[in-house]
Amino acid sequence: MVKVGSKSGEWARRAEVPFPVLVGDIGGTNARFALIADHDAPLEVFHPVPTGDFPDIESAVEESVFAHGALRPRSALVDLAAPVVGDAVDLTNADWVIRPLDMIRRLGLEDVILLNDFEALALALTALAEKDLALIGDAASAGEGAKVVLGPGTGLGVGALVDSGAQWVPVPGEGGHVALGPVEPDEFPLWANIEPEHGRISAEALLAGRGLVRLYKAVACTEGATETFSKPAEITEAALGGADPIATRTLELYCRLLGRVAGDVAVTFMAHGGVYIAGGIAPRILPILRQSEFRSAMEAKAPHDALMAQIPSWVIVGENPALHGLAALARAPERFGVHLSGRRWLK
Repeated sequence: MVKVGSKSGEWARRAEVPFPVLVGDIGGTNARFALIADHDAPLEVFHPVPTGDFPDIESAVEESVFAHGALRPRSALVDLAAPVVGDAVDLTNADWVIRPLDMIRRLGLEDVILLNDFEALALALTALAEKDLALIGDAASAGEGAKVVLGPGTGLGVGALVDSGAQWVPVPGEGGHVALGPVEPDEFPLWANIEPEHGRISAEALLAGRGLVRLYKAVACTEGATETFSKPAEITEAALGGADPIATRTLELYCRLLGRVAGDVAVTFMAHGGVYIAGGIAPRILPILRQSEFRSAMEAKAPHDALMAQIPSWVIVGENPALHGLAALARAPERFGVHLSGRRWLK
């Protein structure tokens, strides 16, 4: 078994893989898998499974995929919520360690490619249909140029898709770990009551699921109110129902901060192709998000406010976008500039 490196040539760079292909989207909470029988076949999507229910990815595939059909993949394209470095990749927000050589041995594979999860979501931005998107702000058409995607969920992923002229190039990153500080007057007293994470306050510390709870506690403390909720779902449900003013205030602030970070990413890449919000939180709070300060915070990037106002934004509401991104790469690798040095393993 070999690991494909920088001297593997054009074949590796084009990411051609033998069908059938297993595609997997491994997040901090859930693992999602699908099979593609051939270039033209639709995705056969399997029921998602909690990563915490299995000791490793091989066990999850055997139980959730192999136990439900006779088709066996020859290769695997898997995205991970972690930087892909080395032969053993430790997930950032889960206990799994992904070892591609173990996948080859135990699952009978010939070829394994690992990508960052938001690299896969970036790939998906070429394949999303209108029904997969919910517009935030005024109707606008995406222009030519880069697209960016953010995904608040278990963590906060960030990725981009850059138009090189000949190919789409996905750019993975760990932008969720940038620092986040107060800007508006009402945020400064709030920041004094935010519990730091790893000694700092990052975008992920406030915009991931656990961040929603951290933000709620800070709002309650600042307002001198009693904390009623301890789970993200409880906070969002109370806010959507208008049943709790502290929960409502928390969601309003959350949407503002999400817009601010989205604007930071968009202005970094000059994302004329649009801003896309993925992950599990945004679709649940869509009614509040649409009425919130998300757009005004996203656009407040003086001296480039007018430019930012021309960049459209959407929430991805379609199911399994990362799996569709991986499938797009498997079916047409020539469309994408995906470099696989250190990220491909062959039998």
